[in-house]
Amino acid sequence: MSQIPEHLISVDCETVSKTFYDAVIVGSGVAGAIVAKELSQQGKRVLILEAGQAKDLTLAGFQSYIDTFYSAAAKNPNAPYPKNPNALSPTDDDNYFVEKGPMRLSGSYTRVPGGTTMHWEAKTPRMLPEDFNLRTLYGQGLDWPINYEDLMPYYRKAEYEIGVSGDVEEQKKLGLPFEPGYVFPMEKMPPSYLDQKVIEKVEGAKVELYGRPYELNFSTFPQGRNGVPNPKYAEYDKGNLFVPEGVSSTSPVQYGERCQGNANCVPICPAQAKYDARRTLTKAFQTDRVHLLSQAVASKVVIDPETGNVTEIQYKRYEDPHSPKYTVGVAKGAVFVLATNAIENARLMLASDLPNTSGMIGRHLMDHPFTLAWALMPEVTGTMRGPIVTSGIGTFRNGPFRDKQSAFAVDIHNDGWGWATGSPSAEVLDAIDNKNKYGQELRQTLMSRISRQLLLAFMCELPPDYSNRVTIDSNYTDQLGNYRPVINFNLPDYSIRTLAYTRKLSRVIFQRLGAEDYTHYDSTDPAYFKFEGEGLFYRGGNHFSGTHIMGTTEHNSVVDSDLRCWDHKNLFLVGAGSMPTIGSSNTTLTLAALSFRAAEKMLEDLKSPALQLAS
Repeated sequence: MSQIPEHLISVDCETVSKTFYDAVIVGSGVAGAIVAKELSQQGKRVLILEAGQAKDLTLAGFQSYIDTFYSAAAKNPNAPYPKNPNALSPTDDDNYFVEKGPMRLSGSYTRVPGGTTMHWEAKTPRMLPEDFNLRTLYGQGLDWPINYEDLMPYYRKAEYEIGVSGDVEEQKKLGLPFEPGYVFPMEKMPPSYLDQKVIEKVEGAKVELYGRPYELNFSTFPQGRNGVPNPKYAEYDKGNLFVPEGVSSTSPVQYGERCQGNANCVPICPAQAKYDARRTLTKAFQTDRVHLLSQAVASKVVIDPETGNVTEIQYKRYEDPHSPKYTVGVAKGAVFVLATNAIENARLMLASDLPNTSGMIGRHLMDHPFTLAWALMPEVTGTMRGPIVTSGIGTFRNGPFRDKQSAFAVDIHNDGWGWATGSPSAEVLDAIDNKNKYGQELRQTLMSRISRQLLLAFMCELPPDYSNRVTIDSNYTDQLGNYRPVINFNLPDYSIRTLAYTRKLSRVIFQRLGAEDYTHYDSTDPAYFKFEGEGLFYRGGNHFSGTHIMGTTEHNSVVDSDLRCWDHKNLFLVGAGSMPTIGSSNTTLTLAALSFRAAEKMLEDLKSPALQLAS
């Protein structure tokens, strides 16, 4: 690995103002990084505008985030990343989102180089073929203008780029087609000891849903983290043996560690065994054709009123994250790419007052609501060992019930009750304040309880809803004067029925395990609600999607099947915001696949005489 020239990641505003780029990209998360790599490797000059600071592109910078995480009292997804008032990142309890209800969107993302892959869980399942035709098959949501087969070659590219560990045969049993001979780049992450103890008692259990029997079957999750390279991958890919990548840095380093089972993948992997978009950024920088302008918050997309094409992106550049002082700059190019996330892309387009033929910019906001259930196993099960999630139940990812309620997937959490109750901190306080334990008794109490904790997380599909949306309001701005996202959000009965069913299912599972059910939902929780007389709650999955969905015409969507904006032919909106539905799959792999597909179209467009003339 060669040294990355310093001038590429510390480019100044004067250089940017004097340069006409082939592509200007807003955001350096996985979508922006993939586009930058694909274009620069084909000889294109690229600028990335990044709202956050660039220090985590160095080993020292990354280590500072680990130290911040270790010292933080609240271990939320953004705990490693110091608050930046000029580029706020939402968490469950901060004030960046303006929540207008009637229910909370909640959740978080991270505005730093690498984006939310800096704190993602790293599960990488593909969407099912049926997820692309939800309206046609089940009368719910929307259909995609492309199908699973269209995306298959790009799924392969995304799995190679991320370095996915998984078992193709297990995924086939869930209804996913693969090319003959295909295997994931790395072998699957083995089930944890906790997984094995759950599977031992629950595998094959029968339950009913709308009068139909279903069998509970377990499988491991494909994951974007370093494991054991699969030797069979070379047979599939013409002798190209996959070599896992590790530590990301501007300076040459050896390959990183394999997964050590730290169980704090969210919010940060201390060994850098988990993929994050800095790895892809590093490849882009090595082309010597990519500039990164950090601490530059995009504030306006400027268009030519006659052609509708984007001419430049205005940004506000700050020096001190805690000072409201900034300078205004512009970035010009042939192609423009918004690659922040579904919420930030929509916020920027609305702030720019762009033409909106379909009226759908900001609409159809989606996420995966999770409901949680937790219990104590009857024996020590090694909780807190392994990645956060290694195995789960895929039985309900598809089925005829989807015409009445949403699909869902079940995770077995290896990190105990942290997401549900704040454990282990909550366990310490309870043992001391309520049980009067100290010394050896305190240690034994904590060891006994924490090592037996089982958390089940049920990730539920949320279909697109025109009323769920991101808007802006001049009454709500940040330190730089940029709009904060105003959120209108609600859960439809289609998803709530699933949340209610998962609570019944968790009781069945706990009963078979002989586990003591500790699940309780606090009625004062902002996400608490009642359905059919039972109190329930949910947590946001951080899989923000929709807001600029793809479709077949400018009247039913914001972008076409190549993620090109209907109203602005040289503007691409990449990321999960372009997804019309999200099924029961974590969104990162699919948005990465879509980014590879969109990059192909950008390269075709950059051959256009009109764009070459503009440059």
